[in-house]
Order: sequence, then C-alpha cells, then structure tokens
Amino acid sequence: MSRIPFVPVVLVLLALLELRTEFLLLSDHFTMAAVIAAVGRHPLPIGVLVLAPELFNRFR
Repeated sequence: MSRIPFVPVVLVLLALLELRTEFLLLSDHFTMAAVIAAVGRHPLPIGVLVLAPELFNRFR
C-alpha cells in the first residue's frame, strides 16, 4: 500500500485556498487579462500548482 505524501498535499491545499477568490472571479468573468492579473498577484500558489506533479514524485 503506497503512502500519500503529506507535504505536497498540504502545499496544494494551501495554494488552492489562496487562489479561492481568484477562481470565483474567473468563473464569473473569464478574460485573459484576469488570468494574467491572477498570476501576477499570486505567483507562489501558481508555481506550487504547476510543480505539484514533480513534488508528488519527489516525496514518494
């Protein structure tokens, strides 16, 4: 039975919580300007989500 890595799961959950309002705003009015602004305002959570597969591979 494989163990679920704790650190990447916590990082991904915290990143999603940080981006919660941005997801709600984008669901109402999706534009490329809104996406660029969200990435510009929240680079760390975006980076965590982009690198999440690599994090899960490293912590296995």
